This record gives sequence, structure tokens and C-alpha cells, in this order.
Amino acid sequence: MSIRQKVKVRGGAAVAVAAVLALTLAGCGGGEEKPKEPQQSAATTPKAQGSAPQNPAPSETKSEVIAKTQGPAGIVLEINSAARDQDGYVTVSGQIKNTGSVAFGQTAPWRGDEKTASPASVAGATIVDNAGKKRYYVLRDTEGRCACSTGIVIIKAGETVPFFAQFPAPPAPTTEVVFGLPTFTAATIKISG
Repeated sequence: MSIRQKVKVRGGAAVAVAAVLALTLAGCGGGEEKPKEPQQSAATTPKAQGSAPQNPAPSETKSEVIAKTQGPAGIVLEINSAARDQDGYVTVSGQIKNTGSVAFGQTAPWRGDEKTASPASVAGATIVDNAGKKRYYVLRDTEGRCACSTGIVIIKAGETVPFFAQFPAPPAPTTEVVFGLPTFTAATIKISG
């Protein structure tokens, strides 16, 4: 093999390695990997102060309100669905509305004890199965992030932001639970599915 042929082969190998590296990097996307468990219907990511969550809750179309509860300073929580799926989860979704005339920024209590993995979230939400005498907390992925809406920092006057929270499902005979979120009154909701 001549020197010219060796250079040609090495050059071809370098091009192949560069192509594989480029494809690998393109596949990474440069961002954090999305949590795979628990199954999240629509994760939201934290945004800058004054912004609403990026992604809507699973049932973001105008739908029936199955429960409505009052929070502080004109904040209203409307629940549109509490759906049980075949994987053993219950997803509660709806929207939080600021019916007041000023921006609302006291959302920190909604995250419950959460401090780091799911900031500005509704990770403090619970559902209670009164018949089974059991309380269920928002699911977490392997990195501790909640299976719930995040990025809710400030809700402007008149603004509506979607929310969802996913829980372990109570036993199949349980069709009614009490939904709670810190600073809101509790609401009895029916589980569908």
C-alpha cells in the first residue's frame, strides 16, 4: 500500500468518524433528557418570572368543569378531568384563573415541601380516598421531578394557566376523591375511566 493510499484511507475514516459524531450530537438535542417515569401527559418547564407554563394540560380544550375551588386573592382553580388510565395513574387537569385585578405571585405554597427538583409547581397537590382512608401524593420521576405542571411563578390579572398533576390511582372501586392544593379549598371530584 502506498503512502497516498494510506492517507486516503485515514481521510475517509476521519470523515466517517466526524459523520457519526455529528449524528450522535444531533440526536442528543443539547437539552436535558425528559423523565420517562412516571408517564407524563404534558410536562411543563420553568420559565422566567411572569410567564405561564409552556405546555398545556392534557385537556386544554374548553371542557366541562367538574369542580371549582377558591384560592387566595381572586385565584380560582377549575378542574376539567380526573382520568384513570390503564397504567395505574390518575391525572387531574384543568386551569388556574386569576379573576382579580392585580398579578398574583404567591404560588410558592403550591409546591408543598418541594424545594429544588420541581420549582414553581403544583407538587403539593394531593388526592384523598376517604373510603380507603388513604392520601395520594403527586408522582415523581427517578430524578425527583414531579409529574405535574411547573413554571407557575406569576399569574397576571385576568390570566388563565393550565395545570395537571398525576397520582397513583386508588383501587378500582374508588370513583370519588377529594383534591387538595395548598391555599385552596378542597374539592370532591369523580374519577373517570
